[in-house]
Amino acid sequence: MNFKMLTMGAMALAMTTGSVLAGGNTGTSSLDDPAKMGSFYTDADMKTMRSDDEFKKAWLALTEDDRTAMTKDCGDSVIGKSHDNFCAKTKQLGGAN
Repeated sequence: MNFKMLTMGAMALAMTTGSVLAGGNTGTSSLDDPAKMGSFYTDADMKTMRSDDEFKKAWLALTEDDRTAMTKDCGDSVIGKSHDNFCAKTKQLGGAN
């Protein structure tokens, strides 16, 4: 009976771990969400940032949770580097203010 429970526990752990590694967490950040990020750019390709005033207005229009998630993602060395212009502007605003 103990062997059966141990085996079932190991299988449950393997399935849980496998689902996380296989796509339970897609690895995308809040900075990769066009619906949230589009208002910070002047073009559909999200290459040209809006002016500082327009950026601040778009930043303040976000929910507190979205600003927190974006600030956290900017703090990640890999994610932040791929969104360096955006993250630099959020740092100019002091993060969430």
